[in-house]
Amino acid sequence: MAVHFSLMFLFGLLGNAISCMVCLAPLPTFYQIWKKKTSEGFQSLPYVIGLFSAMLWLFYALFAKDAMLLVTINVFTFFMQTFYIAVYLLYATRSDMITTFKLLSFFNVVGFGAICTLTLAFTHGFLRVQVLGWICMVFSLCVFVAPLGIVRKVIKTKSVEFMPISLSFFLTLSAVMWFMYGFLKKDPYVAVPNILGFTFGILQMILYMVYRKSTPAAALPVKKEVVEAAEAKVVIDMAKLGEQPANQINQVVPVDAAAVRREVMVQLAAAAAEQEAEEQRKEQLKHVNNNNKKDMIFNNGIAVA
Repeated sequence: MAVHFSLMFLFGLLGNAISCMVCLAPLPTFYQIWKKKTSEGFQSLPYVIGLFSAMLWLFYALFAKDAMLLVTINVFTFFMQTFYIAVYLLYATRSDMITTFKLLSFFNVVGFGAICTLTLAFTHGFLRVQVLGWICMVFSLCVFVAPLGIVRKVIKTKSVEFMPISLSFFLTLSAVMWFMYGFLKKDPYVAVPNILGFTFGILQMILYMVYRKSTPAAALPVKKEVVEAAEAKVVIDMAKLGEQPANQINQVVPVDAAAVRREVMVQLAAAAAEQEAEEQRKEQLKHVNNNNKKDMIFNNGIAVA
């Protein structure tokens, strides 16, 4: 029994440590927001959901037995999500600010308030723990589906540029720690969601190994030599060369250099536009990736997958 408790405590402690590190992962993103003095291009939804998840697990931990390790990590997550949202709102545009307040009102005020009111009014004792456990588990399972978006992008683009292996590894490791904690504690509401987290983590690492050497095709600029060759291009009719009298030999007729230059400039403009579009796509994917990272981060229901 003592060994069993020691292992449970050890896995819970390791889960806390790893989850804390992963929860700090968005700090570089918010440093960029602070540096640029704008949160435009980023979404607040992952942070609002992360806060909602921490609040749910804290409420569950209040009624569950021996859940101090759940309390510690989710208190930390609660304050970190609050900090992220505060920084986001500080530099958000008016429309983003309104959207964020709507999300906070829907999830963290109305949603969480309704859950608290209904469970406190209509459930008691172990039944309350079961109901809250099911709510937390279902919510965590739903949120665990979020990383599928970036998995789809990796398969579609054949590039792992926006799926860092280090984050996937630590999220998988975190899921293992929390699964073992829930398993040893005989708490299915903690263990079951992390089975899915572990599965998705393994999937992400497999995709990384498959596509890590793949490079998506990018728009290539037209080289100077190509332009010069095009402008110097000549058309020679060789069919009757040597068969006709000298005065009938077809002359070397240079192509109109101005026309060729116009054609080349059109091609250059098209290539530049394509390259710009590719850069914009990558920039958008970076923004999406920041939020996908956060989707992965908040989704362990116990703070981190």
